Amino acid sequence: MNTVIDAHNISKVYNPDTIPVYAVNNVHLHIERGEFTAIVGPSGSGKTTLLNMLGGLDAPTEGYVEINGVNITKMPANKLIDFRLHNIGFVFQAFNLIPVLTARENVEFIMLLQKRPREERDHRVRELFAAVGLVDKLNVRPAQLSGGQQQRVAVARALASKPQFILADEPTANLDSHSAATLLDIMEKLNRDENMTFLFSTHDQRVIDRARRVITLVDGRIASDTAPTSTKIHA
Repeated sequence: MNTVIDAHNISKVYNPDTIPVYAVNNVHLHIERGEFTAIVGPSGSGKTTLLNMLGGLDAPTEGYVEINGVNITKMPANKLIDFRLHNIGFVFQAFNLIPVLTARENVEFIMLLQKRPREERDHRVRELFAAVGLVDKLNVRPAQLSGGQQQRVAVARALASKPQFILADEPTANLDSHSAATLLDIMEKLNRDENMTFLFSTHDQRVIDRARRVITLVDGRIASDTAPTSTKIHA
């Protein structure tokens, strides 16, 4: 195993010149390739803020983040955008699909930004829609898909760029039990078969029960970091 994410004592401080508020407070964290890890904690504990800093969507006030040994914290904005495009996949609670595009076009869009050739895009799209079980929904727009199907398209889109890892912020929050279980089955299979690294921010027990490492945040600090012995990959 090797480290894909290395957070060096990162903090996010609001109102630093008056009454400082630490959304994340001095977090030091390593995520290794192939992990299936959940960051948990009560509302306001700093889960999403931490995830955003690890993914380069927000900059820490203190400390720095390395992705595969590359310090992204001081990276110029245009280079950071390109780095995220090629290295990090994101799955959000609200799906964030482009409504005027078909499911296929939503997934292909990432590869168009990467300037991948058409033949490669076509092959990757077919491969991904087979992986998420939506080969019959290629030409359907998001509004015609269920919430679970939209989130599966979002997972395919996150994987399209062949990223180093996937950051998933409350990916099951808007899903019913069946859709959440299906989504987690897909993610576990990708983790198991392709050694894809997943890092979740969640308060959903359904995700926590499947995680092989659980990091608990309280008031922006890591309160515990455990690998539950009762947790196992579902078949």
